[in-house]
Amino acid sequence: MLDSGVRFGFGFAGPAEIDRVNILEATFNAMGAAVRRLLSYTGTAPASALLLVDGPHRIKRLEGVAQEPLVDGDARSISIAAASIYAKVIRDRWMLVLDRRHPGYGLAGHKGYGTAAHLEALLRLGPSAEHRLSFAPVRLAAGSAR
Repeated sequence: MLDSGVRFGFGFAGPAEIDRVNILEATFNAMGAAVRRLLSYTGTAPASALLLVDGPHRIKRLEGVAQEPLVDGDARSISIAAASIYAKVIRDRWMLVLDRRHPGYGLAGHKGYGTAAHLEALLRLGPSAEHRLSFAPVRLAAGSAR
């Protein structure tokens, strides 16, 4: 990708932040960090950028950057589709790391999605440090781990 001139920035919101501010606000924080990091890395002035945002909302707390929210953006923009794939690859690779750190949950297989196997592991093991206690099935598992 770098040979083609395409650049990506990524942001991250951990479980503690999501539990503290909620998933939407944590997502805005991560997206804003990704954009600021990318602009800094490429030397792009914020006023000269146009940001396509997948979804109905502009990114909060991101001043000076023109934003165009696009509902169903990954179907409407090749740039958003490519960014979605990039984000999924990064996330899936992170799940492999977490699978080694927290064996028994099957994170390498289900990638953190709420599959039957994941929910069973949560009930059996209780939540790990990577689980969001604000998510109802995790909260339930925290109270009933065997």
